[in-house]
Amino acid sequence: MGTLLSSHGFSLFLLWTFTLYGLCLSFSPIDNYLINSGASLDSVVDNRRFISDSSNSPDSHLSSGRTFSLCAGTLLPGLPQIYHTARVFNSPSKYVFNVKDPGTHMVRLHFHRFNSSRLDLGNSRFHVLVNGLVALTNFSGGDLVNPKVIEYLLCVNSEKVEIRFVPAKKSNFAFVNAIEVISAPKDLVLETAQYVNGDKIEEFQGLNKQAFETMYRVTVGGPKVTPFNDSLWRTWIPDDEYLKSSEGSNKVYFGGRIKYQDGGASREVGPDNVYDSARLIRSKNASIPNMNLTWEFPVSEDYKYLVRMHFCDIASISLGLLYFNVYVNEHLAYKDLDLSDVTNYMLASPFYADFVVDAARSGVITVSVGPSSKSMGYTVDAILNGVEIMKMNNSVYSLDGKVPAELIMKCWPRRTLGILLPLIALACLLLSLSAIVHRRKSNAELFPWSKLPTDIHEISPKQAKLQLSNIVT
Repeated sequence: MGTLLSSHGFSLFLLWTFTLYGLCLSFSPIDNYLINSGASLDSVVDNRRFISDSSNSPDSHLSSGRTFSLCAGTLLPGLPQIYHTARVFNSPSKYVFNVKDPGTHMVRLHFHRFNSSRLDLGNSRFHVLVNGLVALTNFSGGDLVNPKVIEYLLCVNSEKVEIRFVPAKKSNFAFVNAIEVISAPKDLVLETAQYVNGDKIEEFQGLNKQAFETMYRVTVGGPKVTPFNDSLWRTWIPDDEYLKSSEGSNKVYFGGRIKYQDGGASREVGPDNVYDSARLIRSKNASIPNMNLTWEFPVSEDYKYLVRMHFCDIASISLGLLYFNVYVNEHLAYKDLDLSDVTNYMLASPFYADFVVDAARSGVITVSVGPSSKSMGYTVDAILNGVEIMKMNNSVYSLDGKVPAELIMKCWPRRTLGILLPLIALACLLLSLSAIVHRRKSNAELFPWSKLPTDIHEISPKQAKLQLSNIVT
């Protein structure tokens, strides 16, 4: 019995030690703003405290005049508290966050069109600008069922992050449920990537100066990864929906330790839960399968995209046995990839590759892995652990359309006809009065004034009005 108790106590000690060790290693951003919009109280989600943006809160960061809070009429069970309230804007408004750590920042906007008897959030239509970046145009808040979280990565070299909400028309309004502004790790977006331009591979410079919208974040072969299990609080969804065909592929799970190395992929680039699962092609005999594994992702045209592919050899029985090719949009992007070589000859060590591509005219980005000329029988011949696809800003610094932020802001006053029409009417009235006075002076010069005779008969007001009108005309 004493031995059992000692073993149990030792197990608890180990669990506590590893938990403490993990907390010490977890990422702690210098800029870490979590806002619970429209709420009077703070809310905790995944052990993170979202601060109320009410006017009584010193940390609201809200700079707005015409705004009000809205509460959900029916609370959905299991839905985080941040989606039970919203901040509604009737005119251009903004949140302002001070920046202590310049560089790449993650901005997440949370939207949920909940039911409310006071206001139908389905009637919203608005634009969102982030430090001059056009993030959203004519947005209506997503669907009625599930909350929508939109994530952006942008380089911040100023002292502030300003998030503006601009109603599309005077009759529309904007809203948001929650906001995150987080300084990202320095290795999250590097300076260079490989530009896959047809069959040519060129170096793309200045990647970390671009703005991105996360379109897809997929874990391959494994279950959903929630923000609770990601050091950057990201969500990774399973790949089944995007896999073109699972025939000939195998899923693999790894129960050991993922070996992160300096200079390679860190836990912030990809968490253990992504690297410890994969899909692979495996030779069952001396012959090498003549096949590729392909995933398809619908995207918008007229943009470049960053395609990040995650690899970790969790399936080979020995080093130097895995060689395969990597394809993006059906073009060979990485020939004879040797994971042993790029990970300093260590199994279960993660590696990722960044590719910049133009969206195909079909509106689909494809990624594939398959055997290469160096592949061997009786071994693993291709593997993939995760995929991320991020839209890059266009030439007018927009992620949603071809209208720059300056024009969006200039268009707003022109739509405020309720103010302009009275001003125009007043100006017309003043011009009319000025013309009348000018005419009277001209007539006075033609017909000099003289004293009325004392014996004139009295005239009625109607007759006086008639005479004045004759003079004026």
